[in-house]
Amino acid sequence: MYTGAMEEAAISQDALLDGRVRLLQPVAGYRVAIDAVILAAAVEAEANETILDVGMGVGAASLCLAARVPGCRVVGVEVQRELAALASRNVQLNGMEARVETIVADVAKRMPPRLAPGTFHHVMTNPPHLAPDSATAPRDPSKSIANVESSADLGAWLNFCLIMLRSKGSLTVIHRADRLGEILALLKGKAGEIVIFPLWPGEGKAAKRVLVRARKSVATPLALAPGLVLHEDNGDYTVAAEEVLRHAAALYI
Repeated sequence: MYTGAMEEAAISQDALLDGRVRLLQPVAGYRVAIDAVILAAAVEAEANETILDVGMGVGAASLCLAARVPGCRVVGVEVQRELAALASRNVQLNGMEARVETIVADVAKRMPPRLAPGTFHHVMTNPPHLAPDSATAPRDPSKSIANVESSADLGAWLNFCLIMLRSKGSLTVIHRADRLGEILALLKGKAGEIVIFPLWPGEGKAAKRVLVRARKSVATPLALAPGLVLHEDNGDYTVAAEEVLRHAAALYI
């Protein structure tokens, strides 16, 4: 685990959801992408429900979800202490101390007692997207841990997510499209009502990312959704993407 201290000069303050969420994050290394905002938009949470964000980073998805759904409560788990520390600062920066909590923990190891299995209505996660045997790890240690599987492979990661869900609760994952088959194989027999939601970079272009939503202990067949086209031909975001990324619209998958 990389636990180096982060100097203030190495931190920038940015904004998500057109300023609804303010975010401290490293200037170099791990940086929040639109994946976190899209993931948060896809979780069908309601007020008074609890959501677990597995691999919360600096808290982008947790805070976007809390901003969109008043009254919900989010608990985030992050293995990197310096990112978790920034997540806690971001919670304070956005006045979300009563609704968003940060826990430092490794999903491959024993969880803190206050994380009880089978208690969350929803789990959302943006796992490391690269398997260690097929990736060249970034030189930056923090970015490497965020991008490349380390102590927990994809199977262990998803298994932890399912353990934390209550029966019929929803799991929402954003991942590389080329690992979709692996995700579906890992969910087989454990979750159903699976919806695959492609994220198209542009009209007529192959999806590089997919959202996968599944419900624990449900056997409803799989469905393929139309997905979301992110960019116009000129590179601008589509109107539908703008609604999600700037205006905090829910993404119904």
